[in-house]
Amino acid sequence: MIPREILKKIRQIELRTNRLVTETLGGQYHSVFKGQGMNFEEVREYQPGDEVRAIDWNVTARMNHPFVKKFVEERELTLMLVVDVSGSGLFGSGAQSKRELAAEIASVLAFSAIRNNDKVGVILFSEEVEKYIPPKKGRRHVLRVIREILFHEPKKQGTNLNVALEFLNRVTAHRAIAVVVSDFIGTPAPNVKRAPKASLLLNETLLQSAFVSLRSTNKRHDVIAIQVIDRYEMELPSIGRLVFKDAETGEVVEINTNELRKVKAFAERQVKSQADLLRTLRSANIDTIQLRTDQDYGPALGKFFETREKRRRRG
Repeated sequence: MIPREILKKIRQIELRTNRLVTETLGGQYHSVFKGQGMNFEEVREYQPGDEVRAIDWNVTARMNHPFVKKFVEERELTLMLVVDVSGSGLFGSGAQSKRELAAEIASVLAFSAIRNNDKVGVILFSEEVEKYIPPKKGRRHVLRVIREILFHEPKKQGTNLNVALEFLNRVTAHRAIAVVVSDFIGTPAPNVKRAPKASLLLNETLLQSAFVSLRSTNKRHDVIAIQVIDRYEMELPSIGRLVFKDAETGEVVEINTNELRKVKAFAERQVKSQADLLRTLRSANIDTIQLRTDQDYGPALGKFFETREKRRRRG
């Protein structure tokens, strides 16, 4: 039996996201994402302007005047949520941790999907694939998805995006919408050199090793990257001496935030890291949304959907 406090938390997320889904994103979701192809719907009489190649010659011969085949876009899709549950997701300097923000974003997308009769599946990953929930429809299924993202206790603390993408490609045969929700922060590969005690301050993106997998996965699926970050991962508060512990490696770092030179260097490093992240994802033709735990995510999601909708109309 699920504890009452867990049910309350899940219900709160459902209520918070419901308005955004109902009033804004539900309809945009339908218009932004393409189906698998075209389905035959009916045969109707030819009208001026119809494509000649759409004529159904068998029916035309029987009826002695032209008829055309009408097709509609196949609407049923699969939304796969590939969610990072590594140790760094537990960080949050305000009321909400990155993991909680990830669960809320997943809720918005999942409820938008089921409103359009699409299936939703989940892959939770750290250094390994922690949990796989096969795609299904329905509110109860989405509530289970939210619960797992929020409360799953990972066996590992590190991050390996490659493993998650390889698993996605194995278990998802048909083209899907694959949304990767992560802070894109992790420890570098063993052969990557870095300064000592730099794991927290020099946030290493995962993309050096995952770029090839991201690009190949995006050819099979419609991959979208959603980065969830905290403001103090971008700029340190000026409150004196702080001791940080890296949630993924256990490494401890001490820094005096009154030393403006170090604080400035940290901020500059993070700005560069974000620019590198965006450039890498762009080169793999992957759309990206960056969300912060201290900011309303509604406008950013709305802008993303609006941009994709305009691009689809042009295409």
